[in-house]
Amino acid sequence: MPAVYKSPRGQRAVRQWCTNALARADFSITSRTLTTSAGRVELTSAGTGPARVVLVPGTGFNAAVALPWLRALSARWPTTVVDLPGQPGLSDPRRPRRSRLAWYGRVLDEILTAMDADDVVLAGNSLGAAVALAAGSPRVAARALVSPAGIMRLSVDPRLALASTVWLLRPTPAHTRDMLRLFVGPGEEPPATEVEWMTLMAACCHTTLAPQPLPPALLAQRTGRPCVIGVGEHDRFLPPRRLVPAARRTMGLDVRVFPGTGHLTTRLDDVVGLVAEVA
Repeated sequence: MPAVYKSPRGQRAVRQWCTNALARADFSITSRTLTTSAGRVELTSAGTGPARVVLVPGTGFNAAVALPWLRALSARWPTTVVDLPGQPGLSDPRRPRRSRLAWYGRVLDEILTAMDADDVVLAGNSLGAAVALAAGSPRVAARALVSPAGIMRLSVDPRLALASTVWLLRPTPAHTRDMLRLFVGPGEEPPATEVEWMTLMAACCHTTLAPQPLPPALLAQRTGRPCVIGVGEHDRFLPPRRLVPAARRTMGLDVRVFPGTGHLTTRLDDVVGLVAEVA
């Protein structure tokens, strides 16, 4: 299977960045490594007791970048973040060329079994939401999906396409910041950590295409357990005018629209509130 990194040097740079970021966390976290059929999988946890919430980050993200999410969620529930294999981070770098969502779903089921986790809420963001939907483990009690891939095809408008191309070809902090300004709400500046991380990621990693929608029968099946969906008012990838009818059509669910935010969710009270509806 191909690896996410362009070179061994890039892999070392990414792993060092993640290790340093986790070491600087200003709240108590623990780490655990699982051996799975997909290779090494790194888990980062906070809170006391067995995981109640399992967070699956979006494309190119991991526990080191999602520390604000982990802090916010673990203040309410014991929370574990999964570094997905085949994504930049501390897990195995390999991923299949085809049928990735089905593969990720099986891997996440295996992870939950290895964790001996029961009655968990899967909190998924972007790609992580599609993975949470693909996973069918009976250990999942509910799902909270933020800006979820897997329900409809993602939109890429010309302005975003141009900014993304410039970022990939010349990954400087300035180009990354220009692109990420399209990921947040109007007038909001992207967080410095995300700018630094995504500049490094573009320099060291191969890109990942947006996941395709999951089969309608599987989406309908997932509504057998509690599921809530939230999206930013200004999300360019998943504009509410398209996501709301798609979620109603495929899953019979309403969508909470977070005012003033984009695809990059920075107002974590909205995320905590969404998880609280099913936790």
